[in-house]
Amino acid sequence: MNLDSIVFELSAIVVGAAVLGTMFLYAKQPIIIAYIVIGLVIGPSGFGLIRRTDHIEQIAHFGVILLLFLIGLNLQPGKLLRLFKKTALLTLSTSLAFALTSCLFALLLGFDQHSAVLFGAAMMFSSTVIGLKLVPTTTLHHKRTGEIMTSILLLQDILAVLVILFITGEKSDHVLATFTILTGKLILLCALSFAGVRFMMTPLLQKFDGVQEYTFLATLAWCLLWAEVAHTLGLSYEMGAFVAGLSIASCRIALVIAEHLKPLREFFLILFFFAIGAKLNLNIELKMLLAAILFGAVLVPLKFWVFRLAFGLSGEPSRLSSELAARLAQSSEFSLLVAFSAVSIGVLSDDNAMVIQVSTIVSFIISTYWVVLKHPTTISASSKLRQN
Repeated sequence: MNLDSIVFELSAIVVGAAVLGTMFLYAKQPIIIAYIVIGLVIGPSGFGLIRRTDHIEQIAHFGVILLLFLIGLNLQPGKLLRLFKKTALLTLSTSLAFALTSCLFALLLGFDQHSAVLFGAAMMFSSTVIGLKLVPTTTLHHKRTGEIMTSILLLQDILAVLVILFITGEKSDHVLATFTILTGKLILLCALSFAGVRFMMTPLLQKFDGVQEYTFLATLAWCLLWAEVAHTLGLSYEMGAFVAGLSIASCRIALVIAEHLKPLREFFLILFFFAIGAKLNLNIELKMLLAAILFGAVLVPLKFWVFRLAFGLSGEPSRLSSELAARLAQSSEFSLLVAFSAVSIGVLSDDNAMVIQVSTIVSFIISTYWVVLKHPTTISASSKLRQN
């Protein structure tokens, strides 16, 4: 048996996720956690059925790109800009609060100052994938909960790109210049994408809207084209995919496209959560491991409290503030990327990076349980809370 065969690896992941997912659903547990656990069990740190996860991570990244594309498909640009104006100050202030708190914890744990700052930068974001994956489609598309969450998470994604650029040394001595250049690149990306939809995609989709295969292929190509263009410009793949979806949202066929792409997105998100579990290596000093678990557990209620206070001060109703705070009360997949970037250039030790990873995954698990048990999601065990 060739354990390094991509067919074997995908088979092991899907079969394992299905078996463990069935057990989790019988036990009324969130199925997302099953995907993370199967990564830990059959990945390099477990039984080693899958010994290398690099290519799985790259394939899984496609699911996150599709998720952002579908979010863009269901938003109107004008409404999004209005939301950005409302949530910009809230996003920046809460991110700063989480960064300072995390930095202080790292210093108390014995990190040097530079590593502590990196720890704070990594832990200040919320998860786009976890947050939006657990929002029912009707809420994401038509309700204020989904709109506010999307605007905050996208602003955080922009901040995360800046952080990663600074860590890797690109223009790190010129913060304002870097921000200005990135903003200019984003404006250029939006202008080109919207122009492309108006003069090319809309006429083509109108002419061949009866050919379902072509519609699927053309829109998927549009997503990947702008994801790659964004990456070439120094932005993230996810940002390019979101802009691609946003640019095509005005087409009457947008919601139909979103429905067709959902199954594809779900498959690749299984791989994404598997990769998170597979990357986890618990072979670190016991004190550091326990501290990471503790911080991940404390971070969730801390973020909930800070977000709820911030939403209340911004004028949101109490019930909506509590729901939004719960849905945003975790660390981010960008935390893992920040840790990887810092280790790759030698500015963060492997053990310190593992503290970031363990804290992040613990926050994923606790936050997911909280949301699934208390708020409407697509995977709730309770029929009263389960919504599509």
